[in-house]
Amino acid sequence: MAGGIGSRFWPKSRVNMPKQFIDILGLGSSLLQLTYQRFLKVCPEENIYILTNELYEGLVKEQLPALSDNQVLLEPSRNNTAPCIAYAVYKIMELDPEANIVVAPSDHVILKEEVFVNKINQALDFTAANEAIVTLGIQPTRPDTGYGYINFKAEHLDGVHPVAAFMEKPERSVAEQYVQDGNYLWNAGIFIWRASTISAAFAKHATEIDTLFVKGKAFYNTEGEKAFIAEYYPQSPNISIDYAILEKADNIYTIPAEIGWSDLGTWASLFEVADKDESLNVVNSDKVKLSETKDCIVHLPEGKVAVIRGLENYIIVDDQEVLLIYPKAHEQIIKKESQEVTEKFGNRFA
Repeated sequence: MAGGIGSRFWPKSRVNMPKQFIDILGLGSSLLQLTYQRFLKVCPEENIYILTNELYEGLVKEQLPALSDNQVLLEPSRNNTAPCIAYAVYKIMELDPEANIVVAPSDHVILKEEVFVNKINQALDFTAANEAIVTLGIQPTRPDTGYGYINFKAEHLDGVHPVAAFMEKPERSVAEQYVQDGNYLWNAGIFIWRASTISAAFAKHATEIDTLFVKGKAFYNTEGEKAFIAEYYPQSPNISIDYAILEKADNIYTIPAEIGWSDLGTWASLFEVADKDESLNVVNSDKVKLSETKDCIVHLPEGKVAVIRGLENYIIVDDQEVLLIYPKAHEQIIKKESQEVTEKFGNRFA
């Protein structure tokens, strides 16, 4: 899934260049390219499909030139995760009714790739043998209020646990209790299922979505697919896969996974996983002169020189058109700030 805007990573992540297409880690590859490379260890390249907004067709094909046109699924509207997943599933089912599918965000960081691949293969083996919907759950390292949680049962079959419930983003005190209890995991939004299993779940729990995308059976993987999606996709309800399926189904399982995961949802989450200098600063350039500055993240355009003195716990991001200097402690407000900048100065800054 590569259609989001990443608005909490503003101003580096913008509508015209969302974070999944940016080399945000300074490794020479965008997050999308890193995700693609990771999944080449799971399946052949012809089995990888990218779901993205039609605005980003050019970016996807530029960054992943090996993909065929049929592997790039274009959403004409932003209707959340359930419709985009349904589109991919019903399209793939026309090629292989028993396909075993992994759904993953394109903009997450996985530091322990070998462990990740092993966990994915474990999940694929389980879903191949069972009518099961599996999600990878991340062991919480702190009482984070920005993630949904998975309440799992202690019983398990070779490390695969039944899920008791999915919990929405909690208040701080509730998150602290989740971490203390030990039977809660972060919901990373990585799902594994057979196409036949999840399509049956759509038919049972999200009939409006099922009815809509079943109509495309004659068009998927043909020249008529684009016209069908252009007409019918915008009619789908705006709903997440969590609300549409996961909170209703009774065949949900999770595999606890310590994979060095971060959703890179905010600048602070990048700060956590990035390399730091002796003053605990994260800097993406060698043309920065820092003094009396610590615990900051500095992200500059290539070739830009910066001199910074006397800052602590700040985010400093220069995106040529927009300069952001903001306390890390208040980064949750950045999304609101970006909206106000857009309203005041124009959509080009969104």
